[in-house]
Amino acid sequence: MSYLLLLLHLFIGATLAGVFLVIALVAGWVGAVPITAAVLGGFVLAFPAAWVVARAMGGK
Repeated sequence: MSYLLLLLHLFIGATLAGVFLVIALVAGWVGAVPITAAVLGGFVLAFPAAWVVARAMGGK
C-alpha cells in the first residue's frame, strides 16, 4: 500500500496545491508568502487524503 499511497500523494498533492494556489490568487493574496503557504498547505493536506483513498482502494 505504500507505493499506492505515494503515487496517490503525487497526484492529490499537485491537485490540492493547484486548487489552493488558484484560491489564493483569486482572493488577491499575491506575494511569496501566501503562494508558498497555499502550495505547502496542499502538499500537507494531501497526506491524509491519499491515505484515505489508498485505504478505500485497497479494501482494508
